[in-house]
Amino acid sequence: MSESKTTTDHETIRKWAEARDGHPARVKTSGPGGILRIDFGEPEESLEEISWDEFFKIFDDNDLAFLYQDTASGGGKSRFNKFIERGSEHR
Repeated sequence: MSESKTTTDHETIRKWAEARDGHPARVKTSGPGGILRIDFGEPEESLEEISWDEFFKIFDDNDLAFLYQDTASGGGKSRFNKFIERGSEHR
């Protein structure tokens, strides 16, 4: 099983997503700010693409951290990611 990591570093998050052809997005119906997602290009009508600047403003304003895996259990690049409350990874 691959080990999960947590970060709040913008550059680490951006590089991880772009290495997997991911783009910053948010859920369209989530109201002001929004629920963040990394869009990997599969058709998902509920997502709207946003800029990295807007993505990280929402990320920081909501005190989020990024939980992710680099490698899948089969050895390939993992797309597993989740946005969590900062500090919750130590609970």
